[in-house]
Amino acid sequence: QVELVESGGGLVQAGGSLRLSCTASGRTFSRYSVGWFRQAPGKGREFVASISTGGSIYYGDSVAGRFTSSRDNAKNTLYLQMNSLKAEDTAVYRCAAQYLQNRGDGSRPEDYDYWGQGTQVTVSS
Repeated sequence: QVELVESGGGLVQAGGSLRLSCTASGRTFSRYSVGWFRQAPGKGREFVASISTGGSIYYGDSVAGRFTSSRDNAKNTLYLQMNSLKAEDTAVYRCAAQYLQNRGDGSRPEDYDYWGQGTQVTVSS
């Protein structure tokens, strides 16, 4: 089992950058596939990024080229570097984890058993 806590959210101007962190408690973080999702008011949960235990990284179409996800297993931490932020990036961002490897690209919420509480990102124009 693993517990996830996001941090780094806040208010940023359009065009700016923000880095989110997801810190996991547990002794076997490296054995988990991890991902980022977001949800804005009136919209469904949207896939942002994922990293498999094998190191494969996937991005949602709306953030590819602007966001970069990485993991530091020694620190039990998952990161999401967000650049060139737009107003439409405003959402609650949540990290997620699944023991071992997902069958696909980890882009579906049902692929994950463990979720953080979420951190609010607000991009002002």
